Amino acid sequence: MPENLSKEQLLQAANEFGTPLYVYHAEKIKEQYEKLTTAFSVLDTKFFYASKALTNINILRYVKNMGCEVDCSSINEVKLALHAGFEPQQILYTSNGIAFSEIEEAVETGVHINIDSLSNLEKFGKKFGHSYPVGIRIRPNIMAGGNLKISTGHDTSKFGIPVDQLDTIKDVVKATDLFIRTLHIHTGSDIKDVEVFVNGMEVLFELIPHFPELEVIDLGGGFKVPYIPGEKETDVKLLAQKIKETFDNHPVADNKKFQLWFEPGKFLVSECGYLLAQVTVVKDTGPIVFAAIDSGLNHLIRPMMYDAYHHIENISNPTGEQKVYTITGNICETDTFAADRSLNEIREGDYLAIHNAGAYGFEMASNYNSRFKPAEVMIKDGHTYLIRRRDEWSDLLNNQVEVF
Repeated sequence: MPENLSKEQLLQAANEFGTPLYVYHAEKIKEQYEKLTTAFSVLDTKFFYASKALTNINILRYVKNMGCEVDCSSINEVKLALHAGFEPQQILYTSNGIAFSEIEEAVETGVHINIDSLSNLEKFGKKFGHSYPVGIRIRPNIMAGGNLKISTGHDTSKFGIPVDQLDTIKDVVKATDLFIRTLHIHTGSDIKDVEVFVNGMEVLFELIPHFPELEVIDLGGGFKVPYIPGEKETDVKLLAQKIKETFDNHPVADNKKFQLWFEPGKFLVSECGYLLAQVTVVKDTGPIVFAAIDSGLNHLIRPMMYDAYHHIENISNPTGEQKVYTITGNICETDTFAADRSLNEIREGDYLAIHNAGAYGFEMASNYNSRFKPAEVMIKDGHTYLIRRRDEWSDLLNNQVEVF
């Protein structure tokens, strides 16, 4: 098990590259991947990294070199994966509410495809018939995930084809001679209870007899990672055992075997990442002491978007007296990273490390308030590499057309 990055390593990165700064620990990604492959060695399983969590090309190549495959949510993510060196058969494209032309483009690349609407399923069947195997994303009508905003399998979710529309799916498949290779579900994110995945399996086993050419059962992702110190992640070893028991308890005609697919994103990269920021202002208003940093929701939107908890450390004063602060950003919006949080005494100029910033940190970042996007660095084998430069003034004007 690799050691976590030390405060000294993080401070060195902040001093060398400036702040705000994303820092990624390569060995932590590998550790998370090996947890999965070890746990699921009891089953024929493939893992596709859900690249929407973090698409830096160096991260993609590192993931590829580990032996992991890649899951994409857009045609541009597919192109990034190909650019990173993935072969088409190592890429899964799970569409969501997109134009059929994007699916056609994905077919041209030769990647695996999951379709999540009856409309696109019918168009796919009419154009490609039995010539191109495809997967169907099913909405299982299961509530799961850390909160409603990251729950994707419930009965009001936009994701997937509702399981109660099975008869219509069958009609489309029959009318267009579709080759259905995969049944896919993804119930949400931050799922700790392994029974959620078992319940999804039960739904799929009701559907399996209707698709005789089926080869793959895809359970998506959504494994929980710890955010609060002392919190537990999804017990993937227990999950593998439970899923194996479910397969063993549901014999399929002719003892047909299925390959199992998962798409972990946050589970692989969340804990590898830190957002480093420098304290610009300490403002004591009486009831609240605000510590403002040189970052904001434009660099880490999860606390404001999802009420997500991110552990924060004062890495430049780690032995200071514990005091209570509200950590805020420099954006002209309410952008609170943490409220009423106990930290070692914060002084103007101190450096804070915000944990779990590897997933959906840079990936959801913006230039709001015309602020620059931060640089990204990767620490691998003790060496620090710049993998994305910080924005410059010219980046704010890039692609603008000055006509007046």
